Amino acid sequence: MGNEVTVDNPQRVVACMGSFANAWELAGGKLVGVSDDALTSDGFTIQSADVATVGDFTNVNLESIVALEPDFVIMTSGTGGRGGDSSQADLREALVASGIPVAYFEVTTFEDYLRMMRTFADITGDEAAYEQNAGSLEEAVKKIVGEVPADQDVTALVMTTFSGGTRVQNSGTMTGAMLADLGVRNLADENPSLLKDFSLESVIEFNPDYIFVIPMGNDVEAATANLNEATAANPAWSTLSAVQNGNYIVLDPMLFLSKPNAHWDDAYQTLFDELYN
Repeated sequence: MGNEVTVDNPQRVVACMGSFANAWELAGGKLVGVSDDALTSDGFTIQSADVATVGDFTNVNLESIVALEPDFVIMTSGTGGRGGDSSQADLREALVASGIPVAYFEVTTFEDYLRMMRTFADITGDEAAYEQNAGSLEEAVKKIVGEVPADQDVTALVMTTFSGGTRVQNSGTMTGAMLADLGVRNLADENPSLLKDFSLESVIEFNPDYIFVIPMGNDVEAATANLNEATAANPAWSTLSAVQNGNYIVLDPMLFLSKPNAHWDDAYQTLFDELYN
């Protein structure tokens, strides 16, 4: 965002997204405040004692943050993996006016995660934590990507499904970017109309080799059932190559919707195994 932020060994840190809170601890830091999702998501376990909540990440409470007297606030400049628009960027002016350093991050790709962790570890000074939770993952991911067979032409669609419908993801999303790293051609990149006007008819027309589905929302079963009912209602669905070949795959939201953090290598390996093993 073009901001210069200076901190000096901060000890009272507030992280306003669950994945960022987890990443700060993975880099050796301690927390005094977190957004609600840090404590309610199955994907994160916050280790810091007596952590206060500062509200939902989509609408964190400025007064609650300031009341904790933080010496560093970590915020998101984007949206969360589970959806919802964040207004955290709007709080910068008030925090700076209160003398509180605030830094903004947006993590979509593995490279984004590595960059954020490098910054966090530079602040905490815990190089061992960085190596364990970022550096070692980088080597593991490079190894997985390096094993992708040459001259592959694999096509896929990635869909997030929720109780109200289905959306298609392109390679600009977290899972889409991982698939691109693994040599997959995302049909949503070539057919951007899918992003705005999803239909089962379009999926049937493009006939991808793989269909990856990520259930989202608080009710994963309802989200999955919604898509299953819609596909069952269309007899042509069973003619898809992905369906006939067992390549219609439901992905774990903990790895592919929430940020995987210390498990990026597991996410890459899961996709690699589905594609090439």
